[in-house]
Amino acid sequence: MKRRIFIAVILLAVLLLGGCAGMEIQSPSVTLAGIEVIEAGLFEQRLAFKLRVLNPNNVEIPISGLSFEVELNGEPFAKGVSNKPVTVPRLGEAVLDVTAVTGFAGLIRQIQGLSRGSIDAIAYRIKGRFVTGSSYGMNFDERGKLEMPKPVQGR
Repeated sequence: MKRRIFIAVILLAVLLLGGCAGMEIQSPSVTLAGIEVIEAGLFEQRLAFKLRVLNPNNVEIPISGLSFEVELNGEPFAKGVSNKPVTVPRLGEAVLDVTAVTGFAGLIRQIQGLSRGSIDAIAYRIKGRFVTGSSYGMNFDERGKLEMPKPVQGR
């Protein structure tokens, strides 16, 4: 009898572990949806970022906070954190309003890059970590381009 119980427990453990392996959660993708200047000082600037978070999973993801860094044109630009909770619906999206700080050097690097010539797009990289309600977090690292508006040609 004890042997049957032992075998049943082992089989149950194997089935549960196999089921959990099939429920692997993919990290959401994050894109930059907007940037606004909140405050501009001589030594640092505060920026408002809109981050679009896309959840490819069939389960919702409760996010209790995040930390992130933004690079523009391959150069470090801004860093930020947020403790605003949000739940990204299953197979859905959410837009997070977060703030970040950039220093004078990061701003000057971008101005110098823009002054070197005409730019059609600004390449960005956003990387960081979501703090989730469970015992694990989720890293993200995404790249994209912000297309610059084309000047309207007169007729």
